[in-house]
Amino acid sequence: MKARSFSHVGITVSDFSRFVQYYADVFGCRLVGVADTPPDRVRSFFGVEGGAEAPRCKIGWVRVPGGTILEIFEFQPQLAAAAIPWNRVGLTHFSFNVRNTQRWYDHLTSKGVECLSRPEQSPRGHWFFFARDFDGNLIEMIDLGRMHYVLQWGGALGGWLFRRGMYRQYYGR
Repeated sequence: MKARSFSHVGITVSDFSRFVQYYADVFGCRLVGVADTPPDRVRSFFGVEGGAEAPRCKIGWVRVPGGTILEIFEFQPQLAAAAIPWNRVGLTHFSFNVRNTQRWYDHLTSKGVECLSRPEQSPRGHWFFFARDFDGNLIEMIDLGRMHYVLQWGGALGGWLFRRGMYRQYYGR
């Protein structure tokens, strides 16, 4: 058994409409679906209680150019955002594959987006930097250069070869 592809990432947001507008304006992402979740499902499936009011959850699907989906949740009531340290087990960030990280850096800073550093080159040659959205989510902006095409078209073959070669130690546990 193997997964067919990466489907989506889920993000709980502070303001549904603001997220949709922000990601459309800054990254060119478009809202493709919205659903309101009934309070009994918010309680039973998500385990969220509403206190004096019935709990609510609006769910949306935002399509990133290229096909990946950001599934967004706005719960009422909400818990405050918390910083996620790099060394805490669990998700830390998501990444957008882009061309020309310097142009992206300039674009994001012109829109008032917080960038944590200027673009830098990794030891393997790709360029990247991190930005933070208005809720504090870390977004890696990465230009893989020619490796984008190698991974896109040759990724399955490379995985098959590496699994039998230099990365063999990570398989068969």
